[in-house]
Amino acid sequence: MKYTTYSRFVPGLLETLNLQALLDQLADFLLQSGFAGGPHSNPFWGEFGEDDPDRSLDALRQAILQALMESGQLTPEMLNVLRGESTGDAQRDADLQRQLAELLDQIVQKLIEEGYLNLTQAPQLPAGQQPLFGPGGMAQEAAQQVQFSLTEKGIDFLGYRTLKHLLGSIGKSSFGAHETEHLATGIEAEAASKPYEYGDMLNLDVNATLSHALEREGLGVPINLEYGDLMVHQAEYRSSSATVLMLDCSHSMILYGEDRFTPAKKVALALTHLIRTQFPGDTLRVVLFHDTAEEIPLGQLAHAQVGPYHTNTAEGLKLARRILMGQRKDMRQIIMITDGKPSALTQPDGRIYVNSMGLDPHILQATYREVALCRRSGIMINTFMLARDRSLVEFVKKVSAICRGKAYFTNTMTLGQFILMDFMRRKTRRVS
Repeated sequence: MKYTTYSRFVPGLLETLNLQALLDQLADFLLQSGFAGGPHSNPFWGEFGEDDPDRSLDALRQAILQALMESGQLTPEMLNVLRGESTGDAQRDADLQRQLAELLDQIVQKLIEEGYLNLTQAPQLPAGQQPLFGPGGMAQEAAQQVQFSLTEKGIDFLGYRTLKHLLGSIGKSSFGAHETEHLATGIEAEAASKPYEYGDMLNLDVNATLSHALEREGLGVPINLEYGDLMVHQAEYRSSSATVLMLDCSHSMILYGEDRFTPAKKVALALTHLIRTQFPGDTLRVVLFHDTAEEIPLGQLAHAQVGPYHTNTAEGLKLARRILMGQRKDMRQIIMITDGKPSALTQPDGRIYVNSMGLDPHILQATYREVALCRRSGIMINTFMLARDRSLVEFVKKVSAICRGKAYFTNTMTLGQFILMDFMRRKTRRVS
């Protein structure tokens, strides 16, 4: 008889790794904004911007290694080797370095196999004689040449994780459709029953119906029901909403030592996941506004970057209004995320008028005109300002007054909480 002897399974680092938690840690790296087009020079601000974000396989491995170190998932010996310290055994040091390299390769491969990432460029063999491994070797050069990108599954997962974090930070909140002050008959009972009228959904309130019949004829069998005895449940009217998320991608969004654009992208991904899973009747579109404005597909949001641009708020509102006017929804709204004053304007001949010095009356007048047009079209504008300059506060208050919308002065840490609460609760309050 044939026997099979099984040895005890000893899990390695890869088997114990929580891949989704790792992706969560890598979110900022995967969504990093950077400057479109690399560094730039401006006569007023001087040199600003950095090189384009490194999307190479080698950069991904370094980011994974950093995440493993921060989460305490590496062994003390591996950490010592990374610090340049020796175990006293050259062979052991080499084995640890090999294990680290294999672990990083296995994690990258697993991310690709699970469908979170894909490779967009095949490695090209270097010319001449080069060593296979080590600094400057063929393996390192090939890893630097291979570019990776997020898949739709990866983007959706980051939106889910961001949404989960936001919901956890604002406490318990029940999902559901957007609530309004109107009542209608429906499936879920949320208000007092009412007499049945022709056209109502026959969501019968049995207890109330029988009570009416008994009050009319008294206790007896059989119970004689008449048309006037019928009572139906009422439910809160469920509305659908069309939303345009306007993201400011002017140069200031990642200047001054703070990246404001990446958190804004995270919020957009979270809203996308929320709408797709909980509000299937809603729509969300994304508009980037800078010197001009353009709509981008949600699938390209993760790769959007800021640039050496000014802030053409009027053009962004104009495009958002045009998009929303084509949506047949009960509510239409614009969520505008910005950190600066309007500083650009598209003139009738197509030229871009720019003035970064203070609040230009000509630019302000055109911006307020677009805000007023949004109000006449029944579109609410909710502004989330990532700055607190006095002049900007007055500008945002004026926008809120014209369109009867809301304004929030927030930061990158609380931006998502404010937007999510505003989107779900639909409270209306004036900002004074």
